[in-house]
Amino acid sequence: MATTNDLRNGMFFEYDGEILEVVEFQHVKPGKGPAFVRAKVRNMRTGTLVERTYRTSEKIEPVRIDKKVMEYLYQDGDGYVFMDNETYEQVHISTEMLGDRINFLKPNSTIDTLFYGQQIMGIELPAFLELAVTETDPGEKGNTVQNALKRAKLETGAEVQVPMFIEIGSVVKIDTRTMKYIERVSK
Repeated sequence: MATTNDLRNGMFFEYDGEILEVVEFQHVKPGKGPAFVRAKVRNMRTGTLVERTYRTSEKIEPVRIDKKVMEYLYQDGDGYVFMDNETYEQVHISTEMLGDRINFLKPNSTIDTLFYGQQIMGIELPAFLELAVTETDPGEKGNTVQNALKRAKLETGAEVQVPMFIEIGSVVKIDTRTMKYIERVSK
């Protein structure tokens, strides 16, 4: 048994019958009153992201989540099909469970799939992905304002803000946790 003081980013725990993943947390010690922990957590069964406040001494039950490398195959109606690379067994994961991570799925890419016992809890994307830009507005000549950004659509369908010099066909590095542009990749 652990307490909310033990929360760390990426930790999984059970609270009120739900399995939660800590996305972000902050210990807060106000000038008046007791300290508390403010955490942004993802419900692993529904994929929803919620901000919660916990007392510092509140008990939580850490949960062991197993990872298995699987290959993303294709979208099927209301979900996505993944294949176990060892047994060739195919599993179906619902769109709700995947949440906004579906914006970064490329067919035939390998993804860490999260399991709690035999139950699928979702997927874990790599922190950074390199994706090609398929659609963006042309950069305007003379637009030299610092940090000027424009919208770009990536090969997976995700839309991110990129600098003005990025063109169609450019490969960019994206942080999947924040959905932000990091750098242009020369290939």
